[in-house]
Amino acid sequence: MKITIGSDHAGFELKKLLIDYLRQCGHEVNDVGTHSTAPVDYPDYAEKVADGVLHGGTERGILICGSGVGASVAANKIPGIRAGLCHDSYSAHQGVEHDNLNILVLGARVVAEELAKDLSTIFLNARFTAEERHQHRLAKIQAIEQRYSLNSVAKEKIS
Repeated sequence: MKITIGSDHAGFELKKLLIDYLRQCGHEVNDVGTHSTAPVDYPDYAEKVADGVLHGGTERGILICGSGVGASVAANKIPGIRAGLCHDSYSAHQGVEHDNLNILVLGARVVAEELAKDLSTIFLNARFTAEERHQHRLAKIQAIEQRYSLNSVAKEKIS
């Protein structure tokens, strides 16, 4: 699978470890940074990972910051992104199976290295079930995105 991965400075070391692990597992990994522990802003990397998933030809993304919370919030502002902060195996597969997650978010200061590897594998191996109830819910999420998109808001202000 082709994956886009990115992190802020707090997630840099875990990102390096996961890149090596994922490549050993046979995945093609697109690293969008950061490339050091020098302080950076996580929204920049959330956007880069999201862009890789939406426009860069990658199937899924992995995003890492210190807690995972800020990166998750930032990524989910982008229409078409369904980023899930997962620190347990159930959420890592269920989020894909039921909610069609396309970005796994991890907190480098929250999960241990071996757990991060396991969660990445579980996330990447999971598949959306496409059951009617899940498709129905996903359509509602997409409708919410549409209602609150910049284009929709601008049209309402013009009216």
